[in-house]
Amino acid sequence: MSKLWGGRFTKQTDSFTDHFHSSISFDQRMYKEDITGSIAHAGMLGAQGIIPLEDAKLIQKTLKEILADIEAGKVEFDEKAEDIHMNIETILIERIGDVGKRLHTGRSRNDQVALDIRMYVKEEITNIKALILDLEKELNEIAKKNTNTIMPGYTHLQRAQPITFAHHVLAYVEMLKRDYDRLTDTYKRTNVLPLGSGALATTTYPLDRYMVAKELGFDGVTLNSLDGVSDRDFCIELLNALSILMMHLSRFCEEIILWSSHEFKFVELDDAYSTGSSIMPQKKNPDMAELIRGKTGRVYGYLMGLLTTMKGLPLAYNKDMQEDKEGVFAAIDTVKMCLPVFTRMVATMTVRKQNMYEAAKGGFTNATDAADWLVKQGVPFRDAHAIIGQLVLYCINNNTNLDDLSIEEYKAISPVFNESVYDAIKVEKCVEARNVVGGPSKEYTTKLIAENEEYFKNLK
Repeated sequence: MSKLWGGRFTKQTDSFTDHFHSSISFDQRMYKEDITGSIAHAGMLGAQGIIPLEDAKLIQKTLKEILADIEAGKVEFDEKAEDIHMNIETILIERIGDVGKRLHTGRSRNDQVALDIRMYVKEEITNIKALILDLEKELNEIAKKNTNTIMPGYTHLQRAQPITFAHHVLAYVEMLKRDYDRLTDTYKRTNVLPLGSGALATTTYPLDRYMVAKELGFDGVTLNSLDGVSDRDFCIELLNALSILMMHLSRFCEEIILWSSHEFKFVELDDAYSTGSSIMPQKKNPDMAELIRGKTGRVYGYLMGLLTTMKGLPLAYNKDMQEDKEGVFAAIDTVKMCLPVFTRMVATMTVRKQNMYEAAKGGFTNATDAADWLVKQGVPFRDAHAIIGQLVLYCINNNTNLDDLSIEEYKAISPVFNESVYDAIKVEKCVEARNVVGGPSKEYTTKLIAENEEYFKNLK
């Protein structure tokens, strides 16, 4: 097979070179974007009188036929044609001869591939945002069912203060909102047309770049041709956003792994999202959560890979940039696999409410509230902190809890104490008393859940 760029060469490339150089094995997934971009480009060429209008129409018609044949499984791509762009152009020329050779007028593979990857990323951002929204909605529903489910909140993985399971879950909803917003912002910077940049210095043909941008749904065009073909910062931004998203999933997975253990017994995962042991018949392993946690590292790797590829490249296009796609594709595929599994896993897990409640009652999670009670009696906070610290130490030495101390034991530490302290340190009261914006009280949590529902409705 002769190369479409082979005029300057006196011999064919080695078969090993063809294999090493080729990207068709992975960039073929952009066939739709490549053809759609070419249809818009051909239409513009005809409208501008750069090629005959009838030729432009024939090219467009034939490209649509090629697209239909690809989707019907009737087209076999050729490694010797290097990439998806050359494969499609070769097929076009085979079908309509010299007319097909006019398609590439006024463009280069450099701006063509920049267009294709932007179009592909745009669509996948939209797909991933929809999956994030599904997860947000599911977590919001879980929160709605657990506004009264008291559990310990942790710092340093030590029991700290009582909260609700709803409050804990809603923290991840807030994180996912930001993940959604980051992808929205990435979309804005991706949605700029590079086609018309040419190889690096545009073209002498009177292209109407804005016509193509409008046809393909881009908000604008790149304003510097060197930049248009030689940067992949939008891919790096995407990988960064996906890495942060996976980090959030991984943190939640880590908690689910801990909570499903015999030591915590806070949740039980559905059998459909667990696995067993080949040797230990009693085991029920949180493998889905572990895999998502593990796959997070892969997405991080794709980000670092592309940053490393791009860091030393002079302007403009370099073949190194072919290495952008596999990592981007793999990261997208990984995230699109993890999000639905995670959503279904949490949707089907059983919350062990009583175990959470008992855990919240232990570990002196009400100590801060006991100190706050003293402050409200006129004791300076630092003094109150010291008094409660002495009481906690007393409890540890006597294997008891603040709730179980007699009023005499309280007064032995500080005469300020009276019977009303017992009501103040009930875990239910500890939660409900935190009725400020951002707090775990049922009143505020219920309000936030309702606000989230409105937020979901208004997302575009």
